[in-house]
Amino acid sequence: MLGPIRPLLELVIWVMMLAIFGSVILSWLRAARVHVPYNNPFVQAIEGTADLMLRPIRRAFPTSGGGLDFAPMVAIIILYILRALAAQL
Repeated sequence: MLGPIRPLLELVIWVMMLAIFGSVILSWLRAARVHVPYNNPFVQAIEGTADLMLRPIRRAFPTSGGGLDFAPMVAIIILYILRALAAQL
């Protein structure tokens, strides 16, 4: 039914997953006091792409009391579900 749209949808899902993983790694580096320049275009692209999905999830599920951010995990689960649904179409 989706035909030529399915590969594009799968590509968008994979790019979002990679951006979310990249954003998580960047946050770990910042937590370890590694200098990550905010004005680097590559860093801005990763965080901007990941924030498209993470920002609404963070509004719905605020950070827990211990400072843990579950938004990336929720986003990855949602993306895996979308990928499975797209594969069935």
